Amino acid sequence: MGGMSDMRLQLMAKDLDAGQRAKVFNAPAGLSRWGLMVHRWHTRKALLQLTDDELRDVGLSWEQARTEGRKPFWKA
Repeated sequence: MGGMSDMRLQLMAKDLDAGQRAKVFNAPAGLSRWGLMVHRWHTRKALLQLTDDELRDVGLSWEQARTEGRKPFWKA
């Protein structure tokens, strides 16, 4: 799942275990504006295809994944 690094998901503090902080993952450096949009489109599409077990592994609920995955590629 190396392509998932663009997901700009921040989990609320109440959803995290004590001592952990929310992380924001950015797209690879050096992408053009169009490259960034294509990257978002691919990674959000991949997010919608994750199974329940895979979502649990990355610490997301189905609702959070759906919200992020359905965002238009031009929105951060």
